Amino acid sequence: MAAVYNDANFEAEVLQSDKLTVVDFWAPWCGPCLALSPTIDALATEYDGKINVGKVNVDENPNLSVEYGVTSIPCILYIKNGEVVDKQVGAAPKSAFEKKIQQHL
Repeated sequence: MAAVYNDANFEAEVLQSDKLTVVDFWAPWCGPCLALSPTIDALATEYDGKINVGKVNVDENPNLSVEYGVTSIPCILYIKNGEVVDKQVGAAPKSAFEKKIQQHL
């Protein structure tokens, strides 16, 4: 299961992590976000211990959305050593996420 990131824990759990972190910016009213959710959870399980995978609810954490320029959702950021190293907007097959993860491991 993917972690839940928010304004309170984003710095410690994402930016200060020494692992690649995949962050899914989503909202409960977003159909494509809900369709993508099982894929994000599967990635979290598959890569457990190797990378961090989590979700940010944009309605509950608007400051993070603004800070990272999230204007369309779902928006997946790949963050490593406190920096965004890649970005993917829109739903995609699991293989597309796996390819990006492998590029940044």
